[in-house]
Amino acid sequence: MATDWLIKNAELINEGRRSYADLRVKHGRIETIGGSLDARPGEQVIDAAGLWLMPGMIDDQVHFREPGLTHKADIAHESRACAAGGITSFMEMPNTKPPALDRESLEAKYNRAAETSAVNYAFYMGASNDNLEAIRALDPKAAPGIKVFMGASTANMLVDNPETLDGIFREAPTPIITHCEDTPMIDALHAKAREKYGENIPAREHPLIRSREACIKSTRLAIGLAQKHGTRLHVLHISTADELALFQPGPVKGKKITAETCVHFLHFSDEDYERLGFLIKCNPAVKTATDREAIIKAVAERRIDVLATDHAPHLLEEKRQLYDKAPSGIPLVQFALQAALQRVTEGKLTLERVVEAVCHAPATLFDVHERGFLREGYAADLVLVDPRKPHTVRREEVLSKCGWSPFEGHTFSNSIVATFVNGRRVWDGSRIDDSVRGERLAFDR
Repeated sequence: MATDWLIKNAELINEGRRSYADLRVKHGRIETIGGSLDARPGEQVIDAAGLWLMPGMIDDQVHFREPGLTHKADIAHESRACAAGGITSFMEMPNTKPPALDRESLEAKYNRAAETSAVNYAFYMGASNDNLEAIRALDPKAAPGIKVFMGASTANMLVDNPETLDGIFREAPTPIITHCEDTPMIDALHAKAREKYGENIPAREHPLIRSREACIKSTRLAIGLAQKHGTRLHVLHISTADELALFQPGPVKGKKITAETCVHFLHFSDEDYERLGFLIKCNPAVKTATDREAIIKAVAERRIDVLATDHAPHLLEEKRQLYDKAPSGIPLVQFALQAALQRVTEGKLTLERVVEAVCHAPATLFDVHERGFLREGYAADLVLVDPRKPHTVRREEVLSKCGWSPFEGHTFSNSIVATFVNGRRVWDGSRIDDSVRGERLAFDR
């Protein structure tokens, strides 16, 4: 399949600017960006008039469930959903079965992705109460970071030993990525809800059980440890207005402590539990409309640096169980970029800021080698978006293995019309090219 393309007449969105230009791709790389480029023999030409051309989204937080939970998701299905949604690289979490708590399990995931992933990939090493030696020994180029669950999680991955936490923050050779919720506070609130409702805890109680106080207490702890040791810390999925004052606005470059939020916190609020129930049950929980608006503002002012998904699929029959058994997590990658761009249509975020938050900032924060920008010589990870072509989400088009989306029936004002991974068109607006394979992300460390 061709990797030589000439994309003409596009509106390029890159590094805070919008400009009209042509872009040439040769051998999987961006060769030239300029005006009025002439087609060469053998090039495939795309007239992108009226379309936005941006770097592919780099999603710094996904759960693809492989190995061990592949009845509900796997790298093959979820990476194809990424491609259809304009995500050209993902960073996957370690809480699989077995969890990625050492170099051997980490490399096994890379080997599997090399066989099946339609987009580029990287995998975090996990932290536990007893793998500090493996963390010390980690090659900084082998993983984007070390994931620390400072709240309840699957498998042996809740790090609640204060001495171990201190050691991880002191000795981590990569950025530390944290899930911040205080488990004892959550457990106490859960017990109260059980007393009141028995087994029939309603979905609307979820943000009260996984409370804002639990989030801010744990986030303060993580930031305090990072400040104590000078650690590079990235706090994931900020869900409350209360936490925002803990982070500084401004460019991601040079920050030691950064924040991420997710597309569902920009789209849903607690008003949606009545309609969607446990379909939007996730940890941390979707909270109020006031939180949502504060988070969007924080993304706009670069107080929140990165916008990602926390894609975490479960089967519908699992989600239809009672509260204690209905698992937390939402499938999001296929429609995440469209959801983010909807905030542009609403006038709440600029197009340039969305591209910075989903492309440039994760590339900069994680030292990703030659991706995340439209620059000559960089990998041709590209997305073409039609901002004037509405798209109504239908269940039958969902590519994630779980087979459903919380966005079903919602109409976005934009459509993803093409996605290129290393110069190969993996998504043409309606179909996936199953011959395309992504590459392992490299880190300039």
